Amino acid sequence: MNKEDLDKLVKNLPEVPGILRKDEFFNSAVIIPFVFIEGEFHLLFEKRAANIRQGGEICFPGGEYDPKLDKDFTETAVRETIEELGIGIEKIKVLGIMDTLMGPMGVTVDSSVAELEIKSIEELNIDKTEVEKVFLVPVSWFINNPPEEYFVQLFVHPHYTDEKGNTVHLLPSKELELPERYNQPWHAGKRKIYVYKLKEGVLWGLTAALVREVINRMI
Repeated sequence: MNKEDLDKLVKNLPEVPGILRKDEFFNSAVIIPFVFIEGEFHLLFEKRAANIRQGGEICFPGGEYDPKLDKDFTETAVRETIEELGIGIEKIKVLGIMDTLMGPMGVTVDSSVAELEIKSIEELNIDKTEVEKVFLVPVSWFINNPPEEYFVQLFVHPHYTDEKGNTVHLLPSKELELPERYNQPWHAGKRKIYVYKLKEGVLWGLTAALVREVINRMI
């Protein structure tokens, strides 16, 4: 290695720090949609259609980042919102972006805060193949009702047993002569889970974490 190599490294360092190996995660993007109705702001939520991934759960509009279609994560969120809600792009006013949220199950969520310039959810033409229904919750409700807090325990597994009963070694820890403790699953820590109990159902997980973050930035 010489001075030129070091100079090349410095030149290729990011101007703004990001997330290393982010491309190895499931990268998603959502709109956090505010709607002004009856004199106050509401958050709009979807209930996923029963036959899709995480069916029946409450979420924000959004989906998987597609580098072939989207120049950035906000474009992903807007594209998916248009598809899911049946809303024109001119009615989506993006106000800013949030920090990237890292989920415990290998998911990242990049979210954009936006105002939907509609007077009623009846204006929407939701895609029933993906969305069972949409509903609004006043922002004031979340301000006055903090989430319940729970935890999940995570473990890293260097091997697993397949459907035929065979052991599949993902990390050959013995052959690599790693410390003995890595031959068996090891504790990867606890992760906090936030839960809001809405009349429309339980709002939890990454969406609840985003709601909590938004509210904390307002109070």
